[in-house]
Amino acid sequence: MSLTANTRGALFMVVAMAGFTCNDALVKSVTHSMNAGQILFIRGMMTSVLVLGIAAWMGAICSWRVLVQPAVLLRLVAEIIASLAYVSALGAMPLANTSAILQSLPLAVTLGAALFLGETVGWRRWAAILAGFVGVLIVIRPGPEGFSLAAIYVIASVVGAATRDLSTRRISRDVPSIFISAATAIAITMVGGALVVPLGGWQPMTLETLARLAGASVLLLVGYQTIVNAMRVGEISFIAPFRYTSLIWAMTIGFLAFGEIPDFWMAVGVAIIVASGLYAFSRENIRKQPPVAQESKPESP
Repeated sequence: MSLTANTRGALFMVVAMAGFTCNDALVKSVTHSMNAGQILFIRGMMTSVLVLGIAAWMGAICSWRVLVQPAVLLRLVAEIIASLAYVSALGAMPLANTSAILQSLPLAVTLGAALFLGETVGWRRWAAILAGFVGVLIVIRPGPEGFSLAAIYVIASVVGAATRDLSTRRISRDVPSIFISAATAIAITMVGGALVVPLGGWQPMTLETLARLAGASVLLLVGYQTIVNAMRVGEISFIAPFRYTSLIWAMTIGFLAFGEIPDFWMAVGVAIIVASGLYAFSRENIRKQPPVAQESKPESP
């Protein structure tokens, strides 16, 4: 039985979210034994080898002068900030919490597009953005002393990821996506290596730890490739809501692997984030539809 484009896109999105979330879980499992810089360095080396191999096989290696283009450079810096902040957050917060807050990314991208790219955002989507960020605050629940360091980490990762996505829109289509991914992986590896000593120094690793990071690098690559396929084969308005399946993975893995049990307020915050995101997706879909001429109604007898 052949699948429709939207069905295949939805399946790709589900696989992508599973890949990203399982990668997060493997990274979280080693945060107690090494710092974020060492994790990014080791995982980055493995990912760089994989992505560079694919880029070379595809003939997608470009001149490195491409990297000094403002949009490309901004994307690299934003991705480094997002990766470093998110790995740091994984070591300090429950997996489900970090995943839930990350689901506000589409709303953050919409906000950034309105503020910096001049895109029109109606009052309904502004309301959805505000509601989504209220949901984030409920998940974080800052105390009287303000935001915790872990909360700042995960918020920084959302800002960095949103900046990455917005800057990607400004990159010329002549630059292959796989080349950008390879350059990003190498840049993160270099920054991770530079931060190993400032963040506490190199820690010895067991074979099991290396295996977990190797698995994380493969899953990360799977996530990147399948999410690209998802966006290319179906309608974004239909496929995008399936990104919330990552919450199911995060809660399940968090409970089984780390003994994390979401409380009532965490569930409320997640519900608000998901509902506001779905509403924003629906409004975006309506906005993109061409206007339909109003049909004249027959006069009443």
